[in-house]
Amino acid sequence: MFLTSCKMKNRFQIDINADVGEGIDNESDLMPLLSSCNIACGGHVGDLKSMTAVARLAKHYDVKIGAHPSFPDPINFGREVMELSDSDLFLSLKQQINALLTILNYENVELHHIKPHGALYNLAAKDEKTAQVIVAVIKEFSMSIKLYAPWRSVIATMARREQIEVIYEAFADRNYNHDLSLVSRKNENAILHKKEAVLNHVLGMIKDQKVTSVNGKKVPIKASTICVHGDTDSAVEIVRYLSEHLKKNNIEIK
Repeated sequence: MFLTSCKMKNRFQIDINADVGEGIDNESDLMPLLSSCNIACGGHVGDLKSMTAVARLAKHYDVKIGAHPSFPDPINFGREVMELSDSDLFLSLKQQINALLTILNYENVELHHIKPHGALYNLAAKDEKTAQVIVAVIKEFSMSIKLYAPWRSVIATMARREQIEVIYEAFADRNYNHDLSLVSRKNENAILHKKEAVLNHVLGMIKDQKVTSVNGKKVPIKASTICVHGDTDSAVEIVRYLSEHLKKNNIEIK
């Protein structure tokens, strides 16, 4: 099963998520505005203290919790591809998710989804070998765990074949290439910083199911969850602005 943005009688529904527990310390401001979150669990950043604090905030505000595992590379913040064997990557991802699960079990809250971080996310979108490892990790857990992944990505297709529920994700604060890959963070135009530009970007993806790529062309896209990176400049201001103006455009955050 998979989900796409929901339209009913000219009303839409969308989930708003953010990557959290990444050392920015803005979760207390972000969490009331979110409907789901992705908690860093030790690969690129995150430890017992940060995971516990963020999980408790999410529980308090009834925000769905996801694990945000990464290549085990804190030096590069998980934003560079690592050359790991399948078994080493599998073990690392499983350990990261288990670390968060231990905390969630203690706090009596459920793990809703898994969303790979950074370079791992981008690689799994196009590389079958990497996608296969992540899907195998998800299948290791007895509970039903959803996957946040891009529409038409390799990992989304593979997960659906394995009966894993996929929630298609798009990015509020990132520019897209024509092939729906994200513009590299090494480029100046990778990130959208102005809240008005972010809103227009998101409205197009939700209402028209199209995104304007950096070459100016509108490209089809589907998403049921929209991410704002917690470490983006003015992330709280952006999410607050989105929350207010999406509702004005008959889009329910859920």
